[in-house]
Amino acid sequence: MLRARIAVFVSGGGTNLQALLDAEKDGKIPHGEIVLVVSGNAGAYALERASNAGVETAVVQKKDFPSQSAYENALIDVLTQKGIDLIILAGFMTILSADFTSRYPERIINVHPALIPSFCGEGYYGLRVHEAALKYGVKVTGATVHFVNEIPDGGRIILQKAVEVFEDDTPQTLQKRVMCQAEWILLPEAAELVSEKIVRSR
Repeated sequence: MLRARIAVFVSGGGTNLQALLDAEKDGKIPHGEIVLVVSGNAGAYALERASNAGVETAVVQKKDFPSQSAYENALIDVLTQKGIDLIILAGFMTILSADFTSRYPERIINVHPALIPSFCGEGYYGLRVHEAALKYGVKVTGATVHFVNEIPDGGRIILQKAVEVFEDDTPQTLQKRVMCQAEWILLPEAAELVSEKIVRSR
């Protein structure tokens, strides 16, 4: 069967990448195949996770390039060489420009650790999202997988899942629960949904 060729973009520990690799191994992404992991950080543990799974890796660091366009051209070269159909941002900490995202319409997806449109947009990433949720006093939070466009967290929503907030939560405990109960479930589901659509459009 034809499968969509997937590149996963990472910057850190790679827990969302691991969820994707495990889901693929368990047959939960039958229409997609992770063929490349691209890291914006040479020291990311996610690279080790990729190597352990036998997936090819590439390191493309923004700081190594004189401009955003030079950096993004290097990314495009890597993606083109591998014939990538779908890009998954899994804890990727670099904002991509409209020039880049417009090349891959509805072919880039991202997981955000809140229920968009709450606690999203520029500046909302990592623990900051959970700190904001707790400060606001919400009783329910969650995760969202969405398409990526030129607006941070602004693309069309693919899937969402709610997660309960507890009275004694810290940003760290809430982050862990949102990952376990929402992010690690939604991201493989969305990867399969979009991969199947890509395969069927051929």
